[in-house]
Amino acid sequence: MRHSLLATVVVSTLAVVSAPAAAQSPQAQEIAELKAQIAALAARVQELETRTDDASAAPAAAVAQTTSPQPVVATKGGLKVTSADKAFEVSLGGRIHFDAYAFDRDQAEPAGTTEFRRARLTLQGKAYGWDYKLEQDFAAGSNLDGLRDAYIAREALGGRFTIGHFKPYRSMEELTSSNDLLMMERPFASATGLFNGRQFQQGVGYLRAGDNYTAGFSAFNLRGASGARNEGVGYAGRVTFAPIATDQATLHFGAWASQENANQGSADLVASVNYAGRRGPSQAIATVSGASGDEVTAYGVEAAGAFGPLFFQGEYANAAFGQPLGPDQDVTTWYLQGSWHLNGGHKPYKAGTGVFGSAPVAGAGLWELTARYDAIENRDIADLDVSSWLLGVNYYVNPALRFMFNYTRGDNGFNGDETGQYALRTQFAF
Repeated sequence: MRHSLLATVVVSTLAVVSAPAAAQSPQAQEIAELKAQIAALAARVQELETRTDDASAAPAAAVAQTTSPQPVVATKGGLKVTSADKAFEVSLGGRIHFDAYAFDRDQAEPAGTTEFRRARLTLQGKAYGWDYKLEQDFAAGSNLDGLRDAYIAREALGGRFTIGHFKPYRSMEELTSSNDLLMMERPFASATGLFNGRQFQQGVGYLRAGDNYTAGFSAFNLRGASGARNEGVGYAGRVTFAPIATDQATLHFGAWASQENANQGSADLVASVNYAGRRGPSQAIATVSGASGDEVTAYGVEAAGAFGPLFFQGEYANAAFGQPLGPDQDVTTWYLQGSWHLNGGHKPYKAGTGVFGSAPVAGAGLWELTARYDAIENRDIADLDVSSWLLGVNYYVNPALRFMFNYTRGDNGFNGDETGQYALRTQFAF
């Protein structure tokens, strides 16, 4: 407005000066020059006015851009990006478990060593109303050898449907994340023993959960991602109930069942254990030949509880391994494990999956003493029984870093071996 008024004044002045110019011919040249200067000044004023209007509009555009919805980036515990409309989400995580082993040798001659037990990258999120997860374990191999969870999932009918490569719904300890394990290795009632080599399967699943219960069922092919194509199929289901579920006290009960039916191209279904820790001596307990077309039928019950700093967990499982000649072989396995947090920790309950997580860490870190007794037996073959007891300590430095120490003493009743193992893990997960 200020520049517009100035332009009007200049134009008016030009008009006034022009009138006497015509009557004073001797001064025509001087007047002409003055008129030219005034015209140039008017043009300059108009230019300044245009620039001022543009400058006034720019801040408004910047404010509009700033107030429009923007993607949300979160870095707490990892990296997570969510679109402005919350329809798309992606997060990146990972875990490194670096182990070292030394043995008290008896009959067996295991080699003390170091290894990356796990080295995973995890990508998960949601898109178009579907959840997804893709996880690669580089410590297990490249491409399909190291593929772990790889699925899409969607909420429907009051629960969650999953399609792809994931763990069947069986065994409490098997379904517990490796980042939350009490000891460095899982007990025999899991893919570390009873379901040896059959941890992740390709199939479909449905899981429904409430504040204190879960009910899940899965159907799958007897093929992990890197296994040979075959026509074997399996089914597994698990239900849990927590009659006590508060922030400082949880009591959990559960039951599960599993059936694996070998068919054309199926690999052998084996129960085998490393009874003195990972990389220690192993003992085969029972086998179903894939070519036989027989099956493995198993069921288990579980109980667990966390009361303040104290925690306990146990499972009992029985499995029948079909034989082409003669009766089935019955395998029984059970374990009992527990821990005590020395400086106030408490293991939280994950109601959505019916398992326990690691205690949250605050201040100067958290110390936890651990113990387990583990046993497995083929009741149809004399003296084919194996057991181990473990003592350990966990030190949680912060939510991402912890150190674990385990001492395992194995006892193989079949051959009399009593090998022991000292194991140390550095674990970093985000």
